[in-house]
This record gives sequence, structure tokens and C-alpha cells, in this order.
Amino acid sequence: MNKHLSQLIEIANLDKEIDSFEPRIGEVKKELNLIEEEENSLNREIEDLESASRDLSLSIQKNENHLEDLSLKLEEIANKTKLIRTEKESRALSLEEELAKEQITFANEEITRLNTLIDSKKDSINALKEQIDSLQVKQKEVAQKVEVEVQEIKDEQNKIFAQKEELVGKMDQKIISFYEKIRKWAKNSSVVPVTRQACGGCFIRINDKIYSDIIRSDDIITCPHCGRILYFQEENTNP
Repeated sequence: MNKHLSQLIEIANLDKEIDSFEPRIGEVKKELNLIEEEENSLNREIEDLESASRDLSLSIQKNENHLEDLSLKLEEIANKTKLIRTEKESRALSLEEELAKEQITFANEEITRLNTLIDSKKDSINALKEQIDSLQVKQKEVAQKVEVEVQEIKDEQNKIFAQKEELVGKMDQKIISFYEKIRKWAKNSSVVPVTRQACGGCFIRINDKIYSDIIRSDDIITCPHCGRILYFQEENTNP
């Protein structure tokens, strides 16, 4: 096989191996990411509960303001009672007083109900904060483990990268430049074998003349359809 083609196959394989480390790092960080997502979700729940508590507090304030108005109204009714002259006026004031007292009872009951809801939400917030505290302890443990594992993977990646750099230093730089241009769009399918007389990248059939040249492997040949670098690889055939 042509020396330059052999080097291109080797460097393409190294690039594939280097790229394969990123998904491994992502997988190692998966548990840590899940913990962070869970913590963010719990914080959003707390924010929603706090917002709901503020709304409830506003409702309590409105009811308390209403109670003040009703209290003033009862005082006003009491003062008017002293000036009653007719039975009709007495009945009217009694109805007005009864209605005010009913509203006071309702407002007090509503304030009690709202305070109970606020207390419930505070309990929920405290429970969520405890969950977050537990998650943060776990997060620290997982983060330490992940840091070690990620560093091990990066050390492996750096070794492969060093192999690539050593190989690149030995290669014709024009060929490297040519390969890198293809790699920009073809990624890890820049150098592919021909399978059943078809390009291993675009899968379009290669004509007999080019296929024959690829089998000889005397030169670097690209796919006439997609431009990927091609090489011949013996196929396993069933007897």
C-alpha cells in the first residue's frame, strides 16, 4: 500500500479515537448533570412556593384592611344607633350591623385559612431545602469522583493526540492539509474503505477503472462522487 495512504488511514483512525473520548467524558458527567438538573428543579419549586406565599400574604393584607373598614363601620353604626328615631331606621341599622359582623367572621376565617396555607407552603419549602442540602452533599462526592475519571480519560486522549502529532510531523504537510480540508466536512468519515465496490462514505458505486486503481493502492484516490479518501479493504466472504 502507498506509504502516504497508509499514514492517512492511521491518522484517520487516531482522529476517530480522539473524538471518541468526548462521549465518554459526557457519560462520566451524566450523573453529575442529573444531580444539577434535580437541584435546579427543586429550586424552581421553591421559587413557585415562595411566589404563591407572597400572593397569599397579599390576600391576608387585603382581608385585614377589610376588617379595619368593617370595624369602623360597626363604630359608625353604633353612633347612628344612638340617634335612631323610628323602627324602620332600627331595622335597617340592625341588618347593616349583622351583615358587617358576618363579613368580619368570613374575613377572620379567610385569614386563618390563608395562614394555614402559608404554613403548609413553608413546610414544603423547608422539606425541599433539606432535599437540596442532601443533593449538594452527594454532588460534592460525585464531582470528586467525576474529576478523577475525566482526568484519566483526558490523559488517555492526550496520549493518542501525542501519537497523532508525532505521525503528522513525519507526513507530507500538503497531504495533511488535503486531509484536513476533507475532514472539515466529512469528520470521521474522511478516509473510508470501499465495500462491495462502493464508497464507504456516500455508498455510491465506484466504476471499474477507479476501483482497480484503489485495489492497487499505488496512490491516494478520492471518491468521484463525494470526495472522500478511499482505500481497499479485503472483505470477508462466506465459502
